[in-house]
Amino acid sequence: MKLIFVYNANSGVLSMLRDIRHKLMSPQTYDCFLCSLTHGTFREDPKWKSFRENSSIDMEFLHRDEFEKKYGMKHAYPVIMRQASQLEVFLSREQLGHLSSVDDLILSVKSASLQSA
Repeated sequence: MKLIFVYNANSGVLSMLRDIRHKLMSPQTYDCFLCSLTHGTFREDPKWKSFRENSSIDMEFLHRDEFEKKYGMKHAYPVIMRQASQLEVFLSREQLGHLSSVDDLILSVKSASLQSA
């Protein structure tokens, strides 16, 4: 089983600069709940990075344009997909919007490994 994390942003330097500006100028309206959980303005959240690097869960991280090109589908972003025998939504945009901390995200991701066991 693999989890595919899809951010509500396109890849590339210009997109990254727009996101940083948005986070600095108007963080309350920033539209990527997943990015807000896993990253600060300039770098990855240390707790998330440690979890990600030490987890046995297979994880892939993509921007929406990369996901659509690789998998040929669109979703309401951000989204976390689960790929076992088929690709399905694990955490929807709405569900991600209800997570209030990186700890909540980590617990949700850990539950994915329990569900696949």
